[in-house]
Amino acid sequence: MAENVYECMFIFNANAFARNPAAAQKAVEELIESADGEILASRLWNEQKLAFPIKGHRKGAYWLTYARVESTRLAKLNRSTQLNDSILRHLFVKLEPRLVAPMVAVAKGEVPVVEEEAPAETPAAEAEAKPEAAAAE
Repeated sequence: MAENVYECMFIFNANAFARNPAAAQKAVEELIESADGEILASRLWNEQKLAFPIKGHRKGAYWLTYARVESTRLAKLNRSTQLNDSILRHLFVKLEPRLVAPMVAVAKGEVPVVEEEAPAETPAAEAEAKPEAAAAE
């Protein structure tokens, strides 16, 4: 079967995460490894107030993971995630192969900031600027 790369977002209970942040990373690693998957990148994305209460919790810790998992194992991974009490919500999204390298690099923080060049002036903008310059003389 084909192995695909998935973007996995987990929302952890913020109180439990604050007490033991390493447990969240360990839980994600165990979930992916139980499905015979390979973690490409995994990190805390954000910790914030939820838009609406989930299982009585108002805050959540968002954990972002990129993992390579066989597509037939995704159902097992989904079920294991549902059974984990510390995970409030989860979502697995299959990435297109051409997006895998850039997304994983950004998640690892390996992509340098690229400065954009200033856009070249158009001929219409130059024509508008010339009459103003002539009027000033």
